[in-house]
Amino acid sequence: MKSRYDEQPIIGVPERTSQTLLTSALQPGFEHRLVCYYRPLPGPLMNLIDVSVPLDPNVPTYPGNTPFSIEPMMRTGRGEHANVSSLHMSAHTGTHVDAPWHSLNNGARTESLSLDLLIGPARVIEVPVRHGITAEDLEPFNLADETRVLLKTPNSELWGSPDFHADFVGVTESAAKHLVMCGVKLVGVDYLSVEVFHAPGAPAHHTLLGANVIIVEGLNLRGVEPGRYDLICLPLRVVGCDGAPARVVLRRS
Repeated sequence: MKSRYDEQPIIGVPERTSQTLLTSALQPGFEHRLVCYYRPLPGPLMNLIDVSVPLDPNVPTYPGNTPFSIEPMMRTGRGEHANVSSLHMSAHTGTHVDAPWHSLNNGARTESLSLDLLIGPARVIEVPVRHGITAEDLEPFNLADETRVLLKTPNSELWGSPDFHADFVGVTESAAKHLVMCGVKLVGVDYLSVEVFHAPGAPAHHTLLGANVIIVEGLNLRGVEPGRYDLICLPLRVVGCDGAPARVVLRRS
């Protein structure tokens, strides 16, 4: 017995299970309607890992930044015709990207960041130290010619707590210089800053951004195994800004 989802191929398109019309769309009276039925193509699903942190009351705030909040402007529950909200937050809230202007007076701003660098092969390495990451900590990984490196540390276990943890693992100046010397063009870290907290002069930021290395902060790498992935990092196109929130996903290479 045929179901009500009996299908016909779309005219002019090679027959595929994902592009079909309901038979009802071919009956009289439906000439001016487009009714499509979608069925996913067979085969393995894209194995995407979302490494962005949720923007909710549990996202910690870096000291001095604007805490994240949602302000209701209109609500259908109050009899208004739509739900409309205002978002209040820092450009460096949760998972976000630092533009060079974050630390450099004449640096490029968010809208100038290269999508070619924000999307592409990446390597996740696990550095299980509890101190600031040094060049010596990175040397065993042989990062020469790596373009994108994500640093997984004990920081990823901190997500879920609304409290800011000042003892998070940051990147020291020596490690930042090592990454630049290896040719790395994008560095991702798993807490709110690449910098060791209150490091005088913010040397990691200046070293990386001064070499046009994109910094992605606030990644949650808790469930991510070390290895090679495809990185997709899309910061909001906020013109003239020093950074922007981003949605970041990994896909197994």
